[in-house]
Amino acid sequence: MENASSVKEFILLGLSENQGVQKICFVMFLFFYTITVAGNLLIVITVISSQCLNSPMYFFLCYLAFLDICYSSITAPKMIADFLVENKTISFVGCIAQLFGVHFFVCTEFFILTVMAYDRYVAICRPLHYTTLMTRRVCGRMVFGSWVGGFVHSIVQTLLTSQLPFCGPNKIDHYFCDVHPLLQLACTDTYTVGIIVVANSGMITLSCFFILVMSYVVILVSLKRQISEGWHKALSTCGSHITVVILCFGPCTFIYIRPSSNLSEDKSVAVFYTVIIPMLNPLIYTLRNKEVKSAMRKLWSRKVGSENGKV
Repeated sequence: MENASSVKEFILLGLSENQGVQKICFVMFLFFYTITVAGNLLIVITVISSQCLNSPMYFFLCYLAFLDICYSSITAPKMIADFLVENKTISFVGCIAQLFGVHFFVCTEFFILTVMAYDRYVAICRPLHYTTLMTRRVCGRMVFGSWVGGFVHSIVQTLLTSQLPFCGPNKIDHYFCDVHPLLQLACTDTYTVGIIVVANSGMITLSCFFILVMSYVVILVSLKRQISEGWHKALSTCGSHITVVILCFGPCTFIYIRPSSNLSEDKSVAVFYTVIIPMLNPLIYTLRNKEVKSAMRKLWSRKVGSENGKV
């Protein structure tokens, strides 16, 4: 990717410059990343291999788990490796690629979460029409639209940032390449670009959040006249999704829909949505879902049975 920059690589300052803290962080974040990949991969394998998890909700959950693996893998391995080296460098092309990847997968996840809210609305408010409205073809189109939406958002953020001139300094006060830290390093006025990238992120975040809120308002209103079992049904069906929505949208809203003034705060919050949330999502969806836990037990039983058969 060519532009007018004289800077060919950037130096990532990371989370801390203290050697002792970096060693502790290496062990801790390596553990977190391992749990993230293993947990989300287990969900993907369970949904794909289980015949009882063939509803649209689990179809979307499978893609959500895959996206968690993807966007945590864009940032976490580089961050973990940098804890062990003194020169935390990344090439200009690698930096822009990382920026694109983070925004692509995170934005796609936002759209998937929004689609999942619509799925819950149809399942609870229009149960008799659920099978005709949420066919596999419709679900596939929704997922495809989510990928396209994530790509469009990411390509806008990436092109606007990559075309800025970077003349130095080249030290990024972050552990991965993101829009706001790069805007502060550009050797030109970035006010207009900053407004555009904030508007781009804000429009998508607030639109998705509005649809999510409206979906659950309609769900709760439709259950208002039902007995307590109706409320319990809504909470058990939607509780996990609402928890993930709050965890995802909260940090991203804090970082991306305002002009960044404190990068130290931003990178601390970024740890939450790039490392912690992808690790928590499998726990949130499995601990509250009897069908997923049952399918995982059956999968494990088949594996143990096949191993015993070989012996």
